[in-house]
Amino acid sequence: MSVQRVTVLGAGSWGTTFAKILADAGRDVTVWARRAEVADEIRTRHTNSSYLPGIRLPERLTATADAAAALEAADAVVFAVPSQSLRENLTAWRDVLPADAILVSLAKGVELGTLKRMSEVISDITGVEPGEVVVVSGPNLAKEIAQQQPAAAVLACADHDRAVAFQQASFNSYFRPYTNTDVVGCELGGACKNVIALSCGMASGLGYGTNTMATLITRGLAEMARLGAALGADPLTFAGLAGVGDLVATCSSPLSRNRTFGERIGRGETMEQARAAQGGQVAEGVTSCRSIRELAHRLDVDMPITDAMYRVCHEGVDPGTVGAELLGRRQKHEWS
Repeated sequence: MSVQRVTVLGAGSWGTTFAKILADAGRDVTVWARRAEVADEIRTRHTNSSYLPGIRLPERLTATADAAAALEAADAVVFAVPSQSLRENLTAWRDVLPADAILVSLAKGVELGTLKRMSEVISDITGVEPGEVVVVSGPNLAKEIAQQQPAAAVLACADHDRAVAFQQASFNSYFRPYTNTDVVGCELGGACKNVIALSCGMASGLGYGTNTMATLITRGLAEMARLGAALGADPLTFAGLAGVGDLVATCSSPLSRNRTFGERIGRGETMEQARAAQGGQVAEGVTSCRSIRELAHRLDVDMPITDAMYRVCHEGVDPGTVGAELLGRRQKHEWS
């Protein structure tokens, strides 16, 4: 498979950054933006000041607000919209998707209601086999990569040839993609880390330090691995870029929307105040804690941090209260 022309559907910070990655790797890239003014700015000024202020975009990257025009003759299509809006957007795009294009998901989450992973949602709407969807995961904070700071990612697909084709299309001097066939593990890692990042942010907002952060990250990793095991994921995935790599970056960086959102809640802000402070950008963990918690209950998997984040975000429980409850749980063996 040869990938030269790529369409990125979504002009947020990560979608625009990934479009830059592809253009810097020598691909011809068209970004679809929901707002015409964003598409015009990308096309004429080669900037996206709403999401990546100060970043110059490559000349070979263009944009449009017309999805059909953006998708014309694309070898690969990258979905870069929030996880909970993916199904609705895909339904609108389905009839204009190129028949043989490689489909790629940047979305990280578990769908509310269906409890499906993003590759499964794509399969539902497009009719392609789930194993043919390429999933991108890893420690990928958009601003740092847009600044061309070195980073790596995982391209997961059961069809290894598709992953390799997209690996070749996205490899450049600052972005190193690896392949993996464990789509389940990579998607769960990408979804769950946002929830754990919320907890780390809340702990920071409450004034706790490095020991607490390390504890939440490590025990959060244990939760992710337990859920992955119940769904047949490879345990090694959670030790890699899509697991601990993404978890550490998202839980530790002030560039992480989920950590920052959690920190505001920990300092005593309301959910509405924290949302307003995000400037319209989505903290996926707020919704994901609900769907992941439900999935864990369905599979009888113990995920106490996820449950705590659900109670804070959706039941209004004080972060300090759930922190004390987590510490007061019954004593147990580390790996039980």
